[in-house]
Amino acid sequence: MGQSARFRVLKNKNHLGGMHMPASWRQRCAIGALALLALISCGPASAQQYPAQRITFVVAFAPGGVADTLARLVAHGLETKLGQAVVVENRPGAGGNVAAGVVAHAAPDGYTMLLTTTALAINLTLHKRNQFTADDFKTVAITASSPEALVANPANPAKNLAELVKAANGKSINFGSAGVGSGSHVEAEYFFKKIANISAVHIPYQGGAPAINALLANQIDVLATTLGGGAAAQIKAGKLRGLGIAADKRVTVTPDVPTYAEQGFPLFQAASWVGIFAPAKTDPKIIAKLNAAVEDVLKDQAMQDKLATLGFDPIHGSPAEADAYFRAEAKKWGEMVNALGLSIN
Repeated sequence: MGQSARFRVLKNKNHLGGMHMPASWRQRCAIGALALLALISCGPASAQQYPAQRITFVVAFAPGGVADTLARLVAHGLETKLGQAVVVENRPGAGGNVAAGVVAHAAPDGYTMLLTTTALAINLTLHKRNQFTADDFKTVAITASSPEALVANPANPAKNLAELVKAANGKSINFGSAGVGSGSHVEAEYFFKKIANISAVHIPYQGGAPAINALLANQIDVLATTLGGGAAAQIKAGKLRGLGIAADKRVTVTPDVPTYAEQGFPLFQAASWVGIFAPAKTDPKIIAKLNAAVEDVLKDQAMQDKLATLGFDPIHGSPAEADAYFRAEAKKWGEMVNALGLSIN
């Protein structure tokens, strides 16, 4: 082809940027441009259309426990608010770390959420081989909390926490809880050893129900638990005695149980909470939409009544407030774990 022929090709109406573009090429370019446009716009669009499919709550503990109970209550409320199914998938193991690891590495699309407890804040320090850090999550909401408590069998001569500590002076007592590294375990051991300065031996149980049964059978001196872990109902029935709660004020469900501070142990508060977390790279707009829906669920009077019956109080706040709460809790529980020298490899 000669020089003039080449110039005639460049002047053809099918040229682009000095290059000849056959019709098939033009079609491919058009398709590619549309795909690129869709890719650029899919982030905001997905947030606007969210949720477009079912949401899964990966619950860090077995069915029947506090986390599972609250997960199902919140899931039911969210289905009405969001118009999509919210399913509960229990993934117990490693004190809550199995579920946390699953969600930390899940697709950040808003359809896989972690529902867990104070265990997440504790495990960040307690477990030395975590497959995640706090930065692998975004806090959607901290839904509710229940104060930690120390509970005794009515046969125990101690009528309150102050009497228990006084009676234990010079000798060791044993206390049970639902597992090593649980919030109740850490809180009680820290209280006994670092605040009350008495000797105490921890006896772990495989769950809250076996621990309560051991106390009902008078097999242990005292039980460390949350009011929401089933203890409130037993206290109200007169089957157990509440010695004290680690809260700033008494709670409605057990109004006769005094706080630690009332008994001369101030500046010590600890609670078990239930929170919802998303993978870190989840769109903030999706986080905000989920948070608003959870807030609506928690404001429902029927929901509040149910939480009160269980011994829980709702917690309200924006995603930023919820995240600040979580990080403060991680710091507080981490300091207690380190002070006690607790560690799980």
